[in-house]
Amino acid sequence: MVLPEYPKMSVEDYLILDRNSHDARYEYFEGQLRMLAGGSTYHSAIIANLTILLGTSLRGGPCWIYNSDIRLQLAEDRYVHPDITVSCNPDDHELEDMLRYPCLVVEVLSPTTEGIDRGRKSIYYQECATIQEYVLVDSLSMRVEVYQREDTGWKLYTYGPESTVTLDGLDIQFAIEEIYRGMKLDGKRARRK
Repeated sequence: MVLPEYPKMSVEDYLILDRNSHDARYEYFEGQLRMLAGGSTYHSAIIANLTILLGTSLRGGPCWIYNSDIRLQLAEDRYVHPDITVSCNPDDHELEDMLRYPCLVVEVLSPTTEGIDRGRKSIYYQECATIQEYVLVDSLSMRVEVYQREDTGWKLYTYGPESTVTLDGLDIQFAIEEIYRGMKLDGKRARRK
């Protein structure tokens, strides 16, 4: 599905549009607007499973988990809506509709978003000084990629079936099967077991 292109827009106009748009969400990259497409039921289920896993591990601590309703400001002219964002910074918890200091970002890949999630957004996430881990979750096969910030740059950890996913920045581990609970994946589509 090709999403419409929009003319260049100021940050102020973007924020007004995104805050007042009740049936659509938009991302903003250096003057360019991008409307977000809706996800599949399996995309949504993967996000829900991950949110439960993260929430259980982080309960009672300083970190909060946010869904894609909350806008993430990566730079003065870059705003995105990741599938899941975790912030442990108390300044973020005071903001009403935006985050600025995430430590973890998760994107669940779909055929329509994989290019931008692996491309431009991946670069922007890695340029954000507070992000320690950027996670890509495949929605059609059991595969998770964790990009982890290290002193010398970013290191990629790839997880497949029967793996234990490790998020060192938050001291969290879980079986990859928990992300895909109740799903049968064949690389082309997902369905219920």
